[in-house]
Amino acid sequence: MYPNRPFMNKPGPISAKPLSALLGGVFAEAYAKQGFASRELVTRWAEIAGTQVAHFSEPLKIQWPRPVEGQPQEPATLILRVEGPMALEIQHMSDIILEKVNRFFGWNAVGKLALRQAPLSRPMARRKIKPVDPNAVARVAATLPDVEDEALKDALARLGAAIKRS
Repeated sequence: MYPNRPFMNKPGPISAKPLSALLGGVFAEAYAKQGFASRELVTRWAEIAGTQVAHFSEPLKIQWPRPVEGQPQEPATLILRVEGPMALEIQHMSDIILEKVNRFFGWNAVGKLALRQAPLSRPMARRKIKPVDPNAVARVAATLPDVEDEALKDALARLGAAIKRS
């Protein structure tokens, strides 16, 4: 087609990979530093512990005791971050939670729970912005007779009505 230009290869087909496949190794290392063999205990906490427990708690890390030569490996301690007064309730439910966690692992991996009272690391709930009352916008717009640009006048009227509302 272009005789004076060198032959250029066309790019091959684009193969998109899931983000989880690309970042899996990065997160796996971070979870391993906290004692988690895999991230499923954290990501599936609501399924494992139940939604009521998961609403007020989250796994922080698993502490494994140092192995003693010639002795069987002792079970680990699961450290949970627990929110507010629910810590007492979760402490009372610790046997049930341990049973569910060990059922998830398929062996007696965790022997006890340790609770740390602190706010959970949930994403902040977004505030819903209430729509401005059209009558209030019209009242403010009536006080702006010198503004010629209609879009600017409308924007200023909405801003004024929102400021008056708050």
